Amino acid sequence: MIRRTAMLLILLGTPAALAADSVYTTGIVSTEPATVLFGIAALMILGLLLRHAAGRFAQLVVNRLGELKIRRMLGRHGKDQVHDIIIPGAYGGLARIDHAVLTSGGILCIRTVHCHGVVFGGENDPQWTHVDGITRRRFLNPLIQNEGRSRALQNIVPEVPVANLVVISGNVEFPNPLPTNVIRVDQIDDYVAGHEFGPSKVADWDGAWMSVKAAVLSDDASRRDFSAQLSFS
Repeated sequence: MIRRTAMLLILLGTPAALAADSVYTTGIVSTEPATVLFGIAALMILGLLLRHAAGRFAQLVVNRLGELKIRRMLGRHGKDQVHDIIIPGAYGGLARIDHAVLTSGGILCIRTVHCHGVVFGGENDPQWTHVDGITRRRFLNPLIQNEGRSRALQNIVPEVPVANLVVISGNVEFPNPLPTNVIRVDQIDDYVAGHEFGPSKVADWDGAWMSVKAAVLSDDASRRDFSAQLSFS
């Protein structure tokens, strides 16, 4: 964001500087050079803005398609699942969970990541790096990010084992082996079938799942509070 703002300031400032230099060296005041230069700068700025908007739109499409695919695959494992929910946070505030799925041994707390390109990152790295063509960005390690969400779920149902799982969708390459509890979307079925939860003392699974659903904050005020929380994080 800072880099883009600096670029815009340079583009806007260059015409004025050139026009001023023209007046200083020639002594002739004319609006035509400045008008032409401002027009060129405006076109360049418009191009940058359109490129940025196109990139954002493409990412939204990738995210939406990825979410639909994950929901479709999770739907094979029963109806006891919720998506895109907000619950009280583990350490105060609020937590948003992409997907929570009740299985025969516990609850999967799923964080989804949708992207194309190459991702570099390990299980304990604070941040991962995503490279897509000439674009490079760093983002929070989703395993660490989702650990707080898993604990928020655990606070609601302390007797139920909760597993932290990150699911990757999109044409993504990991130069290093995938970290533990990070899978590709096509591996969901095998993971759900083979994952072993820790011991549990759950007497009433239906009641435990109802407790999760009852804790969901679905009102508009909670959504606004969560958005405000993100803006300050």
